[in-house]
Amino acid sequence: MKRYFILFLFSAIVGSAMFACGCTKPEDSTPKPELQLPAAERFEVFQLLNPSDIPYRIPALAVTKDGTLIAVADYRHSGTDIGVTDKGRIDLHYRLSYDNGNTWSEVMPLIEGKGAQSPDFMNVGFGDPCIVADRESNRVLLMSCAGNVSFQNGTRQNHQNIARFYSEDGGKTWGEPEDIAESIYSQFDASSYGPVRSMFVASGRIMQSRITKVGDYYRLYCAVLVRDKYAKHMNYVLFSDDFGGSWKILGDINEPAVYDTADEPKVEELPNGTIIISSRYNGGRYYNYFIYSDVNSGAGDWDKATFSGAGNNGVESKDNSTNGEIMLVPVTRVADSKAMYIMLQSVPLGPQRKNVGIYYKELADEFEDYISPMEFARDWDGVIQVSTLNSAYSTMAWQKDNRLGFLYEEETHGASNLAYGGYTIVYECFDVEALTDGKYTYRKE
Repeated sequence: MKRYFILFLFSAIVGSAMFACGCTKPEDSTPKPELQLPAAERFEVFQLLNPSDIPYRIPALAVTKDGTLIAVADYRHSGTDIGVTDKGRIDLHYRLSYDNGNTWSEVMPLIEGKGAQSPDFMNVGFGDPCIVADRESNRVLLMSCAGNVSFQNGTRQNHQNIARFYSEDGGKTWGEPEDIAESIYSQFDASSYGPVRSMFVASGRIMQSRITKVGDYYRLYCAVLVRDKYAKHMNYVLFSDDFGGSWKILGDINEPAVYDTADEPKVEELPNGTIIISSRYNGGRYYNYFIYSDVNSGAGDWDKATFSGAGNNGVESKDNSTNGEIMLVPVTRVADSKAMYIMLQSVPLGPQRKNVGIYYKELADEFEDYISPMEFARDWDGVIQVSTLNSAYSTMAWQKDNRLGFLYEEETHGASNLAYGGYTIVYECFDVEALTDGKYTYRKE
């Protein structure tokens, strides 16, 4: 299969918090080079304008039942990850859009870390958010790392908190954080890999099932990176049937989804209900499948993790290991009007952390395209390049106007001069035709 690289032209940089710059395509008669599309509209949701500014990192994006976009990111006074700087303060900031990204609210603090002034461990800093908005109610769930210990320095007795936040009004206001770490860590204590030293709930998107509903809510899934008692990295998937009130490990506690080669993961659901994990790795991604034996209890088995990269015409992230997002989209193939799906995967195309792009793979036939992780990992069909600058983490959500909302880190105005750097968090949106060079259109299910 051929791979198509489509470079998007950028629109002018915006400065006002409510500047109209969203998904409405502009009238533009300027001739475009071959294989280029009209400029994708963009908005700098969280800006880093000067090297001395407090930097932003780690985007998360959700779309509520009524179509509100919620964008969240770290505001890193410390300039680093949780716990790397002793008592380093990190806040979470958020903005809302009520019109599919055309305009955005002012920047608001979701939670402010207290840094060295914190009276307790929990409130030193909050970072690496992941988020989901319930499709049938106004509830929104956000989880993040918290505290004053880095992932690499965690122990069973002294590790990062896992903070849980709820909004009951579609993301407008937020409750106080609750630490749920012990309820998850304790599930590993009797495993062959435990007690585990540390755990990281992957940032970006918490996935809500399109298929499985137990009780009042469709099932939630989030993927975690764990350091076991041997300091090996492994991935598991957690699931919740009460909208994050409690979490269980998917499958057997002694059977990780990815082991040793594991890093920050994401999770998605295939058309047949199989759960797929996507784990970052230098040069591409590792993919693995979970096949249910009993959906209600979460029992089942993981397949064998398979690498996707340049060697198998897969998802190449050249000379870098950076987290991105995976998302399934129902489409119609234009050539023959066949109903099917495509899978999206975002990564920095490289080399190094630059040139963020979005790959797509056609899922037309289960047996030919995604019967196994090996088949899924190879022969992706195309990619669009979104950024031409240094750029890193990215996430996505499907909007009510049937377009992809895409949020990513970019050195739009240069880099931060603090320890771990920082980015402007940029929003763009794309229809399916733009993502696939016109080969598919969106199919509403």
